[in-house]
Amino acid sequence: MRDIRDTAKKRARKRIAPRTAHRGRQPAGVREFLFQPGQPLPLGFQAQSDQVDVVEWLRENRSSVEEKLLDHGAVVLRGFSVPSVGTFEECARTLCSDLFTEYGDLPQAKVSLNVYESTPYPPDRSILFHHEASHTHKWPLKQWFYCVLPAAAGGCTPIADGRRVYAELDESLREEFASKGLRYVRNFIPGLDVSWQDFFKTKDRAVVESACKAAGIECGWKGDTLQTFRRCRAFAAHPKTGQMVFFNQILLHHVAGLAPQLRASLLTLYPEADLPRSVYFGDGSRIPGEAIQQVEQLYARVAVRFPWHARDVLLVDNMLVAHARDPYVGPRKILVAMGEMVQYNDPDSA
Repeated sequence: MRDIRDTAKKRARKRIAPRTAHRGRQPAGVREFLFQPGQPLPLGFQAQSDQVDVVEWLRENRSSVEEKLLDHGAVVLRGFSVPSVGTFEECARTLCSDLFTEYGDLPQAKVSLNVYESTPYPPDRSILFHHEASHTHKWPLKQWFYCVLPAAAGGCTPIADGRRVYAELDESLREEFASKGLRYVRNFIPGLDVSWQDFFKTKDRAVVESACKAAGIECGWKGDTLQTFRRCRAFAAHPKTGQMVFFNQILLHHVAGLAPQLRASLLTLYPEADLPRSVYFGDGSRIPGEAIQQVEQLYARVAVRFPWHARDVLLVDNMLVAHARDPYVGPRKILVAMGEMVQYNDPDSA
């Protein structure tokens, strides 16, 4: 576990946008490419044969991949031999020796405790942009996605450079986020979101309360419903580059981010303070819907999409790049792994 503040200022880089694709030598059988001319996100590595062993290739090219990940923010491995979930897990372990197994917001895959299913959410709805676990006290620096089965239509995993979002955010809104921070509120309502038992992986309330205290989370109970409050910053400095990024989950937590029909339905059942998820400025004041609309529009402007191919592996730097999910038709299966955990020891000084 690293403390993000230890190295960020010492290793800050001046540039905001990543460079274009490197054109250095690549091992025989693998070529480097961009999905869109002039668009550095994501960088692709195309194996010329599915006989190229992805684990061996990553081991041999680890330092290069790490460098280019910091530059571009995300890389796609395409055409490699990734025949199974076990191979995907081994692939992830080449860069993250200790994969994170305690994340409560995603269901663990039945085949491995080190791999998660993607978010269970209706296929006809979008999952808005977010940085994984940025609303918690620790999060993965690296996140891996493995396409077992692409959807018949739709189902892209859009990605967006958090450096661009930070730089292009309206200055007055950026200053307000910087001065006030964020306050996330969750109500673990059975049947509407992950249960507190699944999230904390226990049925013991005392264990939950102890875990919340250790993580700097305020908590309380309303009957069997757990309510939590956590203060976070809206931005973060990358621990390796020092670059500032828009790093949060406000679109996933703000009531304005809900589909209109779903929002209306939930608000007939619960007051806003009791919704499964909500977010406010750090002082408890409301974040205007207009501000959320600005953020959504900014993400839409910088978003990048690429079509999933079966056995694609996407690796994102979870602090540099946010991800989302498009609606889709037909079966779709994307698995997730994460590691190289980062944390703020003091959320209010992040």
